[in-house]
Amino acid sequence: CGFTAGNMKTIFEQTTNNTEMTEALGEKLAALLLADSTLPRFIALYGDLGVGKTVFTRGMAKVLSPSAAVRSPTFTLINQYKNSALPFYHFDMYRITGDDDLYSIGYYDYLAECEAGRAVCVVEWSENIPYALPDRYIRVTVSKTFTDGAEPLNGKNAEAEYSDAAFNIRTIKAEAVGE
Repeated sequence: CGFTAGNMKTIFEQTTNNTEMTEALGEKLAALLLADSTLPRFIALYGDLGVGKTVFTRGMAKVLSPSAAVRSPTFTLINQYKNSALPFYHFDMYRITGDDDLYSIGYYDYLAECEAGRAVCVVEWSENIPYALPDRYIRVTVSKTFTDGAEPLNGKNAEAEYSDAAFNIRTIKAEAVGE
């Protein structure tokens, strides 16, 4: 892939202003994964509450597991979508407090499948598990761009926040990390 440990290679950086555009970028990344077997199969998502991480993941699922009904695994911690050639595992690490939690959900077994190229792992709230990220992964950062002096609602009503016109602009950056 042409990137080295400690460095990041930008795959894309784009701005979106609605859910359809955010999903389309998820679709784009999934298509790149299927087209280039050298890209890491672990996707580490970063971003605030209500910023669109699950919307991005839903776009990925449209390519990787088209019949999947994607929802944030906030309480289940993992959703598995196996109705495709490449299994797709969607994690939410918001409530993870340590390595014991990761072992209890079988995280390291799923990680091994991704590192071997036999599955795709998409992990929301990756900032909560920096000690458990693989050596090679794709970092996707979703950030809000505020307009007209708007201020965030701090996730109190994430769905309304996402659809509110003042909060529609997102910057989504995907970078390959590792060797």
